[in-house]
Amino acid sequence: MKTTRVSSPQLTRRQFIAAATLAIPALRVAEAVEGNSYQIGCYTRPWDQQDWRVALDAIAGAGFRYAGLMTTNTKNHLVISAASTVEEAQAVGEECKKRGLKVASLWGGGFAVEKSLEAGVADLKKLIDNCVACGTTHLMVGGTTNPKLHEIYYKAVAEACDYAATKGVVLSVKPHGGSNSTGPQCRKIVELVGKKNFGLWYDPGNIFFYSNAALDPAEDSKTVDGLVVGMSVKDYRPMKENPAAPAKKSPYTGDVMLTPGTGMVNFKTVMANLRRGGFTSGPLIVECLEKGDLPAIAAEAKKARVFLEELTGQKA
Repeated sequence: MKTTRVSSPQLTRRQFIAAATLAIPALRVAEAVEGNSYQIGCYTRPWDQQDWRVALDAIAGAGFRYAGLMTTNTKNHLVISAASTVEEAQAVGEECKKRGLKVASLWGGGFAVEKSLEAGVADLKKLIDNCVACGTTHLMVGGTTNPKLHEIYYKAVAEACDYAATKGVVLSVKPHGGSNSTGPQCRKIVELVGKKNFGLWYDPGNIFFYSNAALDPAEDSKTVDGLVVGMSVKDYRPMKENPAAPAKKSPYTGDVMLTPGTGMVNFKTVMANLRRGGFTSGPLIVECLEKGDLPAIAAEAKKARVFLEELTGQKA
């Protein structure tokens, strides 16, 4: 995917948007024309020890109008997955509507490419149908850390994108370790898939996390022009070593379970870079908050909303 840079101050707004269509997935351009604003929301993840309805109550109670569906306390730890029926997805969407929430993003876990390409595509089509059923146009995938599955994983994504386009759904990959840990790596993946409705769901906290703070998202975000369709608003802090604690098996030493604006991510610079790169509208969905009991998490959710309102200069 080639990136179009528009820098001439003499370009009209119409010319700018026309140029942007070469770099930004078609549905994102439509959003830019219609609203030129961000959809500020929160994922269910901070409440994933509770029923997902508890999460929706808290998201609405914190003043958000958009919800992201992610983890919860079901058997597979997901609000909606490929195993969910369309009727179940519709029911989730209705529960969101009851609370005045629109669904801005769905993360439905993995899809069965380890079985076969056909199985992976079939799962993705189910997830796309469930996106439509619950009322979202954004399906975010996490990529694969298994190099043996890399080719088939993104081949399945490419095949599913054509089906998604007929349903008005945009797919995206986020920085999530392995071959999709950085902006440049994600660019290669977007170019490999080569579909207009496949882009990048940026995650600045994960840029820090998967590099053990060696790569700053304030720099990495300069590399993703023309790719970004949405963002997991996530912060990062290094973990203090505890000699008395058992050794961690994971090579990653940081922490992302904190409220945006309280860690190392320079969100002002990240957003300025993303705006210059074409991400002028779309979902900004808080993924993590500081841990605590339900009242404490509710307070952190409100802080996150205010933080994003100040960052973007708009109300949630």
